[in-house]
Amino acid sequence: MYTDLAGKVAVVTGGSKGIGNAIARRLAEEKMAVVINYHSDREHAERTAEELKKAGGDAVAIQADVGSEEGIQALLDAAEKHFGGLDVWVNNAGMENRVPTHEMSLKEWEKVINVNLTGVFLGARAAINHFLKHQKKGNIINMSSVHERIPWPTFAHYAASKGGVKLFSETIALEYAKRGIRVNSIAPGAIETPINAEKFADPKQKQSTLDLIPINSIGKPEEVAAAAAWLASSESSYVTGTTLFVDGGMSLYSEFEEGKG
Repeated sequence: MYTDLAGKVAVVTGGSKGIGNAIARRLAEEKMAVVINYHSDREHAERTAEELKKAGGDAVAIQADVGSEEGIQALLDAAEKHFGGLDVWVNNAGMENRVPTHEMSLKEWEKVINVNLTGVFLGARAAINHFLKHQKKGNIINMSSVHERIPWPTFAHYAASKGGVKLFSETIALEYAKRGIRVNSIAPGAIETPINAEKFADPKQKQSTLDLIPINSIGKPEEVAAAAAWLASSESSYVTGTTLFVDGGMSLYSEFEEGKG
């Protein structure tokens, strides 16, 4: 669909499952070469890479901790070694867990912040340095959430990390715009991913989520991947420093839908 992406190289963190996996697959369909990062799900990541190769794309699966400088460097090294460079870096890896704030340990706080926010900083920094070194007009896509805007009690560490991603993305978009580097975020709402499988298997819990979504349906990873492909392409060449919400209207405060208040 986006012919300008053919032959370009992308790194997708957290690419072994869920949204990251869908993004890796979509970019490969656009004839990009993809470095699929995984933390522990080696089997799924390597299977995805092989499937993409058989389908005519190109991919390699690389294990790395995105919250460490060594892990991020390994991903950049893989992009350069296997595919000769880098054009698009997708900071998708993330995690969440429910903990009342007054019960949250420092370790629990730091674990989420390290992956969701520090990992985004490290990935973006590595990509920017590569783009500057090679005088390339590169592209960075950060995975945010509707919770960069909507408070989420008992997930304070997650909400804080996504609020941080928002302002970090806007700041570096402004900082490097004149260098031809575009930076944007995607904010998914409720998406059918493995992390939500148990919740959405419960009819009551699923309905409570649907009640928050004006479109009245749960999103699919492929719908988020479509947004990522557009942001990666030249079709969005005049877009930088923005958050693209892919949420079925969840961030529109559905409780006011009928003029209440």
